[in-house]
Amino acid sequence: MARSVVRPAPPRVSSPDLPNRLEDGVPRRGMDAHQQRFAGLDASVDLAHASLEECAIDDAAVDSLDLLGATLIDVSVSNLRAASVSARDTTIRRLRVTGGRIGTLDLTGAQVAELELRDVRIDYLTLAGSRAEDILVSGCTIRALDLPHATLTRVAFDDCRVDEVDPRGMRSADVDLRGLDAVGFLDVLSLRGVTLSSLQVERLAPVFAVAAGIDVRD
Repeated sequence: MARSVVRPAPPRVSSPDLPNRLEDGVPRRGMDAHQQRFAGLDASVDLAHASLEECAIDDAAVDSLDLLGATLIDVSVSNLRAASVSARDTTIRRLRVTGGRIGTLDLTGAQVAELELRDVRIDYLTLAGSRAEDILVSGCTIRALDLPHATLTRVAFDDCRVDEVDPRGMRSADVDLRGLDAVGFLDVLSLRGVTLSSLQVERLAPVFAVAAGIDVRD
């Protein structure tokens, strides 16, 4: 008998593989860090073009965290409070961000494999132009979610709320939005391929009708 295929396929995420003991580290631009913990960071932190493997960032309260072009493999970030995190053009493999509040989380052009965002408040999250697979967003509140021209595979939301989603030009496979309470979508036609609940479809029906050129009158 043929094996049934579950759709949408859930994200394949696992915890970052961290050792029991991590050495205290001092962040530097372009550094090659292995099994280090960066704790209590403040002000502005420059880790652009750095390589972090089996590392943790804990209890940071920063104006900015620059991860431009960085490589993050098996990294845990907890209780981060940041006005902005620039992770443009990063390479990510197993990153978990838990708790805290972020003003802007910029993942433009990132290559993402296994990302978890749990219980984080984010004002602006962008994955514009990224290629991302295996993402789980759980218990998060997001004001604006920006996805233009992103390619998303196996992405799911659980108990999340967002004010506005911009999916224009997005390409998706196994993207599950049933756990995302969204106030509005800027372009419903770009939701092709995502999974919605029947209640979400009912709420969006007038918008779908307008996008299809249907004049709805009572």
